[in-house]
Amino acid sequence: MTRAIVGAALGLCVVALVPDALRWVRVAQREHYLPGSASRFAWRWWTSRPVSAASALAAGAAAVASAFVAAAALVTAAAGALGPPGLGVRGRTARLRWTRRCTTLGAGVAVGSGALVGTGAMLGGARGALVASAAVVVAMPVVVDGVLTVLRPVEDRLARHFVEDAAERVARVRPTIVGVTGSYGKTSTKVYIAHLLAGRLSVVASPRSFNNRAGLARTVNELLVPGTDVLVAEMGAYGPGEIAGLCAWLPPKVAVLTAIGPVHLERFRTLERTVAAKSEITVGAEVVVVNGDDPLLAALADRLVQSGRRVVRCSALDRESDIAVLEHEGGLALYVSGRHAGTAAIEGGDVASARSNVACAAAVALELGCTPDEVIGRLGSLPPVANRLAPVRSPSGALVLDDTFNSNPAGAALALGELRSRSRPGGRRYLVTPGMVELGSVQRSENAALARAAAEVATDVIVVGRTNRRALVAGLAEARASGHDVAEHHVVTRDDAVALLRGVLQPEDVVLYENDLPDHFP
Repeated sequence: MTRAIVGAALGLCVVALVPDALRWVRVAQREHYLPGSASRFAWRWWTSRPVSAASALAAGAAAVASAFVAAAALVTAAAGALGPPGLGVRGRTARLRWTRRCTTLGAGVAVGSGALVGTGAMLGGARGALVASAAVVVAMPVVVDGVLTVLRPVEDRLARHFVEDAAERVARVRPTIVGVTGSYGKTSTKVYIAHLLAGRLSVVASPRSFNNRAGLARTVNELLVPGTDVLVAEMGAYGPGEIAGLCAWLPPKVAVLTAIGPVHLERFRTLERTVAAKSEITVGAEVVVVNGDDPLLAALADRLVQSGRRVVRCSALDRESDIAVLEHEGGLALYVSGRHAGTAAIEGGDVASARSNVACAAAVALELGCTPDEVIGRLGSLPPVANRLAPVRSPSGALVLDDTFNSNPAGAALALGELRSRSRPGGRRYLVTPGMVELGSVQRSENAALARAAAEVATDVIVVGRTNRRALVAGLAEARASGHDVAEHHVVTRDDAVALLRGVLQPEDVVLYENDLPDHFP
């Protein structure tokens, strides 16, 4: 009887390993296969609510108890198969895609798990295999991260030939390279640069958020053709050395720094390290375009000038800057070295909110040979940037502001200002948000501050998910204690928020969707 129970429990644990592994492989894929990502998200999920934490503790205790009571492993198998409540295997917004890299990771996890269970069998027979399989179920995120660590140098070698092909193509085509980096504002600035230059030059810009080595290599290999004058490359980083690695084969003539903030502070740890990592883009550049409204970048600009570098300071506030773009009577006024060069009327009457990004783009266009008149002529038709404060009308007639690709305090403040400015008499103002992520030690305080600021603007705040729920709820409570009358709603997913609003929106209402998290976040 005992042997049968051991065999049944072992079989169920082995079966549970399949959905367990798929779940955390999907998380790793969504986190760009970074070692440590599966374990980090496992901690978030299993501690996101009391029932999840209790399930995790029960699974771990049962795995230990399986060395003495085989049936205890059934608890572990169930927890592994079902996973943290809400984290599916297939995914709702971000499905598991069986790419070559994902298949390699899955195979590595299967081999590693099998080796661990096999070792248990060698040491302790069926009982040893049972204990080992239960342990692997509990530790699957660690197993996935271990395989990611082993595979990382292999993947680097496999990717090297794509980078080498891209470097050769860059050498043949010889475009002027404009590198754009910063904690946020990169994509908007890239889009604006490409638009302003397109009237005079042939331009290729990295699409969407293709800002890492693989994305930029793909951009070059697929889009850079002979005759291209300018390549605008958005460059992102999760840590020191990454941008330097990109610049080694994609050296910018013009380097642009948009802003510094606590985005990815969870990885960088300090803003000083963020500045150091982002400033790697300036090393070989002939000219550095800097958002001078950002205090940290203003200080960097001073250091660069002192070292003999050529710097163009840009501003959305100070017309005496080298290049400034200020809002003026429903349009955008361009100032060059303090002199008014002209004002562009905005098509549709919408003025870009992040005017410092526009100023940086204008500076690049002027550096690459465009005249002020040409820049002014194209400022009025700046294209909207997808999911970044893009205004649309809902079927109800309500105005919807889509800012779902934004996750930083400065951008959120701008978005709330837009929500306020677009409000209409008698209408309600809704904020839908899961809060901001990857802010490290300031994540809780920044999300509480976001909720307090929202209460001054919005009539209703819809909190999505659990990642930042406690901080947002605390901030709303503080705001209500200060006399702000704001309604609070909780939903599990953004789709739930859409469904909630669908039944109540009126034509005079305004809705701001501020950030959106894929479903591998709790």
